[in-house]
Amino acid sequence: MARPLKKRKIGCNPSSYYFKPRGISLSDLDEIELAHDELEAIRLADLNDLFQEDAAAKMLVSRATFGRIIVRAHQKIADAIINGKAIRISDNLPQSIKEKSKHICSNCGSRSEFGFRKNKCKNCLSSTKE
Repeated sequence: MARPLKKRKIGCNPSSYYFKPRGISLSDLDEIELAHDELEAIRLADLNDLFQEDAAAKMLVSRATFGRIIVRAHQKIADAIINGKAIRISDNLPQSIKEKSKHICSNCGSRSEFGFRKNKCKNCLSSTKE
């Protein structure tokens, strides 16, 4: 029996879940699914230009695991581009830990990366909605 996957920290929230070649109907295209951990690896390594070891630490996985994830993602993206396939970004996160979102206090305007405690701003202690 295979070992269960370790949870990965995901901080990427894509604005779009589909990419496809222009001028071809989605129903006429083959589709490739890009998992959220693969998208996060692309974001960290290629967009944020992090070394694999640093990116792996951010995702809470080993460097070797990160290497396998990024290779899988690059292969899928290359296949889609070269063979004219649509890329669908998976919308389920079964084995991931989402990063907490940033909150902005409506009273003082302070930003909190870790959220508000008990619906109160850390800075001015006013009641807020998350």
